[in-house]
Amino acid sequence: MCLAETLPMTFSYAPTLLQDFPELVSSTRHVADVRASGDVSRLVQPFCDLAARRLDGRSESDLPEIQAWRRAFSKMGLKPTQYRCASEALLRRFRKEGSLPSIHPLVDLCNGISLAFAIPIAVFDLDKVRGGLQVRHAAGTESYETFAGEIEHPEPGEVIFADEAGQAHARRWTNRQSGLSAIRPQTDRILIVAEAMHETAGEDMARLGEALDGALREVGLIFK
Repeated sequence: MCLAETLPMTFSYAPTLLQDFPELVSSTRHVADVRASGDVSRLVQPFCDLAARRLDGRSESDLPEIQAWRRAFSKMGLKPTQYRCASEALLRRFRKEGSLPSIHPLVDLCNGISLAFAIPIAVFDLDKVRGGLQVRHAAGTESYETFAGEIEHPEPGEVIFADEAGQAHARRWTNRQSGLSAIRPQTDRILIVAEAMHETAGEDMARLGEALDGALREVGLIFK
């Protein structure tokens, strides 16, 4: 497996979205030649321990990273307690159950880091993405495949991850990814996207990137 420094496709944000959310800070990684085997629990556990310490005596909704996404969801016209960003949903489940289910080594690793930093991390199967991927407002004609295989159409104006074929790979921005580009045992190429909006997002994203790169190297990844 290898961690590439450049993306094999275009990833971008619509200018109008950046105008509405100038506080957004994001970071991407492209992982190629992925292996689905391997135990990453040793690497994931320290991140879970950090999340547990941050949650000690308080709720995930008290964290500044989550509060920033709640404000963003409200700005998009969504109820923050009805539609949660991915990191809040993970933290909420972790707080209640004390652990997260194992899905795929790289997904498990990204989920652990997302827990520790309270920052949403999306992981896409690049072989399911057609052309460039852009975070933008939906026209309402795009197709979104649920994990159950059903096809939905995002509401016009909803923030989605859309490719050039009109496939929506995530709905309500960081709320829910598509089953179409979900990571599977046969997945070979992965795009990782981390996004934050809180006051110290820049420095925290840099630390997240260092943690992610270090963990990926630990499981046998190298830079091209």
